[in-house]
Amino acid sequence: MPDKEKSKKKQAKKKKPDEIREFIPSLDFSSIVLPFYTQALIKLGMVKEPMTDKEEENVELAKRLIDLLALLKERTKGNLKPEEEKFLAACLQQLRMSYMEKANIIKL
Repeated sequence: MPDKEKSKKKQAKKKKPDEIREFIPSLDFSSIVLPFYTQALIKLGMVKEPMTDKEEENVELAKRLIDLLALLKERTKGNLKPEEEKFLAACLQQLRMSYMEKANIIKL
């Protein structure tokens, strides 16, 4: 076995079992939508902030993120696959309902 292969195997074994591997999503339309969606959920206080493990609520910033997704929907109209349109619409609907509840516009 060549030395390079042995070295690679040793390095692989040296990795700690509790190391967290970073998840890299596939390159598709959801890769654009999900970061905004996730951040909006965090800012609505529905999901804990991963770095601090605390709930942080900032309804104004959540509204801005929702508006960005709405702008994306508007600007990509007619250029998305049907499943991409449905995905974006579903994300927006959930975020808008949650926003309206948090902003005391509606009561669910």
